[in-house]
Amino acid sequence: FASERADGSRGGEERSGGERGGVAPDAASCRPAELDVAAAAGRDRAPSRSLDLEIAAQRGAKKNGWRWRRPRHCLAGRQDPAAVDRAGLRLKLLKQQAEAGDIVLLSQDESEALTHPYLAHAWARRGADLRVPAPGQARKLALIGALDHARRELIVHRSPTKRSTDFIALLERLDPLYGPRPGRPAKPVVMVLDNGPIHTSKLSRAALAQRPWLTIEWLPKYAPELNDIERSWRDLKRHFLAHRTFRSIEQLDSAVATAVDNLNLERNCHSCHKQRIAA
Repeated sequence: FASERADGSRGGEERSGGERGGVAPDAASCRPAELDVAAAAGRDRAPSRSLDLEIAAQRGAKKNGWRWRRPRHCLAGRQDPAAVDRAGLRLKLLKQQAEAGDIVLLSQDESEALTHPYLAHAWARRGADLRVPAPGQARKLALIGALDHARRELIVHRSPTKRSTDFIALLERLDPLYGPRPGRPAKPVVMVLDNGPIHTSKLSRAALAQRPWLTIEWLPKYAPELNDIERSWRDLKRHFLAHRTFRSIEQLDSAVATAVDNLNLERNCHSCHKQRIAA
């Protein structure tokens, strides 16, 4: 036992199965050299944490572009890279058309808000207690939204459920805003959608077919980074709903409605400010 612990060949492997918590494994070596700064040729055991920290500190001191970082999960292995590239180029062209006023571009997706607080980074004094109360069991409120790319306006339908009927309810909210009306200039409307089940169900497809004025731009699978509304959900939660505990769904629903209004107001003020600077 003493000999096994002395060289470290068993302890690290038993704790982590041959991998370290700060290293992202690959298929060939289970430890890519670009992430594991303590990697050595022919090493047959897990690296020492003290050695990792020492070498990481040396790398940082030399300022060679290395940082001690934590890898993140991603969907790259499940994506079709060619399809993602094609969709990204097409979306870039659509955004240019929307900014020029030739089309209306809507990004649609779903999210949810909780009665328990959303935790975000915040400035605080050293030693301050940053715990936020979260009593009871969290309850969810579904957010079905669409983001107008040119106007930067977020339109949200709030619901206890996240079903095809809720997606159709959002479409009904969009009808008077973007559908054909007498006296309104005809302008193509393009909606960016993913392949979620509430979008591809028979009920949803029938509702989309009833709106010939609406063109659907389907995203490839596992490519949420192509949908601009994801950043709006992040901003809504991080800047308007963070660190708040809601006692009921009704209180959460009212807070979300106010947060969406404030987010849109803030973006409109920012757009007006940029236009004044340009003028």
